[in-house]
Amino acid sequence: MQDDPSSTAPLRLKRRADFVRAAKGKRFHAKGFTLQAVERSESERAPAPPRFGFTVTKKVGGAVVRNRIRRRFKEALRTAEALPARPCRDYVIVARIEALRLAFATMQVELSRAIDKIESSQSKPDGRSRKRGPNREALQKSRPQGGGGP
Repeated sequence: MQDDPSSTAPLRLKRRADFVRAAKGKRFHAKGFTLQAVERSESERAPAPPRFGFTVTKKVGGAVVRNRIRRRFKEALRTAEALPARPCRDYVIVARIEALRLAFATMQVELSRAIDKIESSQSKPDGRSRKRGPNREALQKSRPQGGGGP
């Protein structure tokens, strides 16, 4: 085995609490996955490399398919040249079935682009600040208050 730092696997997220915390952070949607990122808490902020977690749900497929997708992402992270991932950050990759059809080089480019976009974004932390549609009061005000019709 080589001692080359580029061939070492990134640190992994393993506790459910870390995954839940990352789900409340920033998000970026890419072709074959969604990337979630959150800064670690003050108690865990000692200078540490970024950690990565993988989520592949049963909607994607059976165990063989899910494990294959997870292995592809792990290898893409391990062999990536220079990811813009920041220290003291947790990243969770939520995979979709399209990840199997992506070329490996494309997957690495998408990962790098997603991390770069999350780190450069100035959006709200949870990414849920978008207005999802008119609220109930606005709908009631826009409806006529009269009878049913002719």
